Amino acid sequence: MRRFVFFVLLLAWPGSANAADIVTQSRVDAVTIFPQGAEVSRVAKVRLEKGLQTVVLSDIPADAVASSIRVEGLATGKLEIGSVDSRRLMVPSTDAVVAASERRRIEDEIVILRDQRSAAEAQMQAADAQKALISNLSQLPTRPAPAQGAERSEDWSQILTTIATGSLEAQRNAVDAQVKMRALDRQIEDLEKKLAGVSPAEAERTEVKVHLEALAPVDADLVVRYQVAGASWTPLYDARLSTGDKTTAPSLSLVRRAEISQNSGETWENAALTLSTTRPNASAAIPELNTITVDFPQPPPTPRPVAGVGSGDVDQLRRKLAEPEAMQDAPAELAMAAAPAPIAVRQASVIASPFQAVFAVPGRSSVPNTGEAKRVQLLADKVEPTLSIKTVPREDAKAYLYASLVTPDGTPLLPGPVSLFRDGTYVGVSALPILSPGEKHELGFGVDDLIRVKHSLVEEKRGETGLISTSRTDVRMFKISVKNLHERTMAVSVLDQIPVSNNADIKVEFIGRSTPTKSNVDDRRGVFAWDLKVDANDEAVVDFGYRVVWPSAKTITYH
Repeated sequence: MRRFVFFVLLLAWPGSANAADIVTQSRVDAVTIFPQGAEVSRVAKVRLEKGLQTVVLSDIPADAVASSIRVEGLATGKLEIGSVDSRRLMVPSTDAVVAASERRRIEDEIVILRDQRSAAEAQMQAADAQKALISNLSQLPTRPAPAQGAERSEDWSQILTTIATGSLEAQRNAVDAQVKMRALDRQIEDLEKKLAGVSPAEAERTEVKVHLEALAPVDADLVVRYQVAGASWTPLYDARLSTGDKTTAPSLSLVRRAEISQNSGETWENAALTLSTTRPNASAAIPELNTITVDFPQPPPTPRPVAGVGSGDVDQLRRKLAEPEAMQDAPAELAMAAAPAPIAVRQASVIASPFQAVFAVPGRSSVPNTGEAKRVQLLADKVEPTLSIKTVPREDAKAYLYASLVTPDGTPLLPGPVSLFRDGTYVGVSALPILSPGEKHELGFGVDDLIRVKHSLVEEKRGETGLISTSRTDVRMFKISVKNLHERTMAVSVLDQIPVSNNADIKVEFIGRSTPTKSNVDDRRGVFAWDLKVDANDEAVVDFGYRVVWPSAKTITYH
């Protein structure tokens, strides 16, 4: 069957009031999710006759952005869209036919239970009548004696037996009827509550009316697109490091995942999901810069006296200003002075991503309308890391394993948490910044127990210099030892620091045999790094220190 694509046409729509309304249902077919918000595509299949007609869809969520609603699709013949209208309205939240069928079933159950209760009530009445009859039998001995010469005909043994057995049976029947009635009352009450809940509740929805004109009978697939705010996705990563050994090179598997959540008012069932880094609500243009001027401060203006108002009158007027009707009678100067100042509102900052990428989630997925997180896997990349050891023995006498990697080609890595695994064992969590393809980054993978580090103070000396002791000195020397227990050579970076002077009269000098590889690491003054290559079962030593000189008349402090 030949199919034609039809588009939204901005046409005047004559006679739309006479168009036939075709109420139909749609289903969520595809969703593009942004870091904040989502675009939903719903599909509705309709059969249209020749002429003007209106297709009505009332299953669009209430939170759909009205300005974002668009309609397009496919048809088997010539079909034109004249206009698309949308509005919010209240509709039953459940199917009316299903609700009516359920109501009839519950009502029938209630009728049956009420009949059973009537039978139990009749049993209770019969038991009461039996009790009354037995009570009459028990009154026989109190009747007057028969006339002279007449004989009594009662068999008292039989009467007493009848009274005993009858009383027991009547009481048993009454108790049984009471138990049945209580149980039936509870069942009827529960069903009545359930019946009240089956009544179709109303929920707010967006109704979309699509006015069309078909030149011949056609079958059409209408696609309704709209954006919702109650959705988001965030990137997640798994970094799985295999450290290798003497003969096997290390490897790193970087798995990209996404955490999706939505509370948009509809459930996405069996939908094609696409994740986009685009931010539809972010600013699309640079901000404007206003002119900044510099000037000397101007003297404050001399306050003008309030003409015709004395100090006593001012106090009286200020008391009256609390009354709204008094404000119009107060002088303008006082009214302006007493008016509350507006509260300043901080403007939210908009983060615009410098990258744009789209990830198509394999297959189809369902995301409930609960706000609960759903995780899906996107990509898995293999990279060749460079392993190294970093240690700051002054603060922590441990060595930490790091893997340096170059991000793979393709889409950038967006910021997000990364779960770290070393040789199959979970070692912690870190975070990735925005990384472009080909950019370098380091990830820490926990303590390396085969690297032993020791930090010690080997010399501490204070003294004075100069013939007349014009200066004082403070000399400290340190020794850092690094032992490699691995079967291969390891690259080790040792970080330490010396004091930094904040005063020209205080001089700080680096001393020692070990020259640092880097100074002011990461723009931190006084921080040094020594990059070492330590062979297997070998030990490297870093000897360094510092000398501080300052005027003897002053005292220094370390912070």
